Amino acid sequence: MDAYDKYAYEPFAVTVDLAVLTVTEGALHVLLVERGQEQDAGHWALPGGFVQPDESAETAARRELAEETGLSDVSGLHLEQLRTYSEPDRDPRMRVVSVAFAALLPDPPEPHGGSDAADARWVPYGAARPLAFDHDRILADARERVGAKLEYTCLATAFCGTEFTLGELQQVYETVWGTALDRPNFRRKVLATPGFVEPVPGAARLTGGRGKPAALYRAGTATTLHPPLLRTPREGRPA
Repeated sequence: MDAYDKYAYEPFAVTVDLAVLTVTEGALHVLLVERGQEQDAGHWALPGGFVQPDESAETAARRELAEETGLSDVSGLHLEQLRTYSEPDRDPRMRVVSVAFAALLPDPPEPHGGSDAADARWVPYGAARPLAFDHDRILADARERVGAKLEYTCLATAFCGTEFTLGELQQVYETVWGTALDRPNFRRKVLATPGFVEPVPGAARLTGGRGKPAALYRAGTATTLHPPLLRTPREGRPA
């Protein structure tokens, strides 16, 4: 260790970026912040910032989310690492490597700008671009990752509240995948998958239709789907 020179390599910064997604008003939304400082002041971007010397990337992600959007105590937040973005020219200020996270949130609260974010708001996914830096790519990667994981995991329930109807669960799939699903077939597949959902005894919810109230379910104990709930080739991938 005596011969090791920590100054032999060019220093660079590590940041975190968060693609926070939710399904609300029948559409996929993403949480964006308006940058209040250079670089790209006034442009919209994903929440995020620099990792401090004494914190992990996940700790930094949660801190930046709270500081820039006011979402500090978010129950039901699902946060997972997406990938690392390390192209040398992705930030004109200096060499910056970003650890990106995908986050899912049911029943989202209203955000507000803070720290170096002038504003924060939920924006429909289709109206979210263009974004600052390489955040268009990060956002597209996050949606594709989430869409793929809906096929073979129980991740869809992370978009739902504690109790939900099968219609609400189906809306998650349709919104993220960007395609309509056959209702009876979807219901049959969900209920035939062990541990995917569990009925809430005696609970029901009026859904706005003319029929009887819909039964309520909660997330089951399973984490993976056997068999998977696959998109068909004609359904393709979301734009």
